[in-house]
Amino acid sequence: MIDVKNKSGKNVEFAWTGKDKTRRMTSGILIAIDEKVARNELRRLGIIVTRIKKKNTSLFAKRPPKIKPSDIAIFARQLATMLNAGIPIVQALDIIGRKHENHSVRDLLLVIKIDVESGNSLTQALKKHPLYFDELFCNLIEAGERAGVLETLLEKIATYKEKNELMKKKIKKATTYPISVMIIAFIVTAILLVFVVPVFEDLFKSFGADLPIFTKMVIAMSNWMQNYWWLISGLIIGLIFTFKFFKKTSKPFNYFLDQQILNISVVGSIMAKSAISKFVRTLATMSAAGVPLVESLESAAGTCGNLLYKEAVLKAREEVIIGQRLQFAIQESGLFPYMVVQMIAIGEESGSLDAMLSKVADFYEEEVDNLVDNLSSLMEPMIMMILGILVGGLIVAMYLPIFKLGSAIH
Repeated sequence: MIDVKNKSGKNVEFAWTGKDKTRRMTSGILIAIDEKVARNELRRLGIIVTRIKKKNTSLFAKRPPKIKPSDIAIFARQLATMLNAGIPIVQALDIIGRKHENHSVRDLLLVIKIDVESGNSLTQALKKHPLYFDELFCNLIEAGERAGVLETLLEKIATYKEKNELMKKKIKKATTYPISVMIIAFIVTAILLVFVVPVFEDLFKSFGADLPIFTKMVIAMSNWMQNYWWLISGLIIGLIFTFKFFKKTSKPFNYFLDQQILNISVVGSIMAKSAISKFVRTLATMSAAGVPLVESLESAAGTCGNLLYKEAVLKAREEVIIGQRLQFAIQESGLFPYMVVQMIAIGEESGSLDAMLSKVADFYEEEVDNLVDNLSSLMEPMIMMILGILVGGLIVAMYLPIFKLGSAIH
């Protein structure tokens, strides 16, 4: 997707079809302020436009699929494979993009191909799309182009992104399952209190007998839910929107949140080891590519996923700039375990920092895997217990008067 930014007016999407410099038919999406600007941009890229029209942007219009990090990882792996096979970069980009299942990826790769055809380096072409190719990606590509080992660096990028995405999926799976079950449990409990309990309440009134204290408590809760459900719904929605707002806009809130997450028993250990593994994996990849340490630390800081670790790495970077060894700069933060500090020290002394960091990354990735598996095993009985207390408690409360009445009859 081509984005022609303009400070005034409202940008719109244009679907276009045309011929590229090789007279091959191609198509894509372009964002511009009007059709004239869109045509000029396509002409600049060497495309002869045969058809262009404004896309339908209504709420019911089909939106283009998003480009996911996994798509970028696959692209890096495919490009590395083709370059290793001796296929020229322009042709490789064309082959990967032309038949891609994701239309947004296809459009993105088409624009990159056109940029490279126009004489730009791959790094220059990728830097125009920071939403998909971050600073780390572009720095490694630049190092690969400069040293003439682009395919090797692309393989490293692909491996790095694949490992990173795999870890994200495992952590997401470990946290999503219990949250989903708890939400379902809350919804089921609310439905029982609002719709089921009142039916039993009417039945109990017809008995004319005194109800057990537990049943009275549940009926009182049901009456409160029926009267104030709108207040509960409003509070929940308000809390969700407030949380999202501060998560997006407030750095102190995010810092506090990350700090509190690290204090949670098992979850905190997972997040801490995940941050360490991401940091050392990124630093290992950039070190192997020959990127200067100061520049590598800046990129690695952004991949930690936790503000405490990010600030610790950036502080260590400042220490390295004034001549401090990385070993001591990292140790001062107190966030990195002794093993990480010692492995960095060995790597600095032996000149094999990338190899030592790779070993540390492998170790912590395995640790995260084990902790996630343990968390899943630990959460299952706890979830079952909570479900039993919520749903089972309501059922028992409703049947206690019936048991009492049955024993009275006998």
